[in-house]
Amino acid sequence: MELRHLRYFVSVAELGSVSRASEKLFVAQPALSAQIRQLEDEVGVPLFVRLPRGVRLTAAGESFLEDARIILSRTLQASRRARSREQDQQQVFRMGLVPSVTQGWLPAVLARLREEGLALRIEVRELITSRQLQALRDNEIEIGLGRPGPGLDERFVISVIDDPYCLAVPIGHPLALAGQTLALAEAANEHFVGFSRYQVADFFDRTAALCLAAGFSPDVRHEAGQFLNVLALVACGLGVAIVPASFAVLGAEGVVFRRLEPLGPPSQLALLGRGLDEPQDPALEPLRLTQATSLTRICQAELASLASRIQAL
Repeated sequence: MELRHLRYFVSVAELGSVSRASEKLFVAQPALSAQIRQLEDEVGVPLFVRLPRGVRLTAAGESFLEDARIILSRTLQASRRARSREQDQQQVFRMGLVPSVTQGWLPAVLARLREEGLALRIEVRELITSRQLQALRDNEIEIGLGRPGPGLDERFVISVIDDPYCLAVPIGHPLALAGQTLALAEAANEHFVGFSRYQVADFFDRTAALCLAAGFSPDVRHEAGQFLNVLALVACGLGVAIVPASFAVLGAEGVVFRRLEPLGPPSQLALLGRGLDEPQDPALEPLRLTQATSLTRICQAELASLASRIQAL
């Protein structure tokens, strides 16, 4: 199966006609029909129902169309990324982030880059900490921000800040009253809004462990895959949620954040990196080293700023 087969198939499917597709593709109609038949033979099922005038997708064809569009789109994206990297490769840095810091830390880093006139291109991926560490080892990213855990290789750690957990509760809730840090055990009988195990696995595991350390298993009645959606459910009064202070500094309408008493090892955020001073292309070394140093400095400065805002909570 070749990419041209997919392009021909998508065109026929979208136009509903082999003849119209042949005109659009500048391919003779008999040749186009033959290519479609070859594709169907390779897939092993009919993709079209031939009608007196035009064609209609079969159920298998509808499924195949969805995947074909994705493949063609990713192929186009890959080509563009490759050309862009070739034209401007010294300016590209790949960054991994745990989901909770995307809103609270990344915008400040990008703003500082613009303010200082650094023409760096940042490619961002949301990755749990363990995946970031593997990506660093595999040269898939240059820098990351994650939550250190047991066994973290210190060679990857650039700097660390405390990022304690908070309990997000609806305004008006008894636990929303201002006061000192809150013992998580006080929420043992509450309904919880949890994070999807399949979307935020790392944080799901950490918060579940916190509740067990506090002596209870949380009654998770609602789940969401994004931090903003979790807080939206809390604001609706559906339950309480455990969130990191680095996210709580953003605030949320209808939600109060109470700092939780520590349970076990401290919760932290770590700036991670590897080999930023060892670019793969020696010809780019002076420029890339300068850029890497500037990026690391800005990331550290904004992490320190985030630490100050956390302390002020």
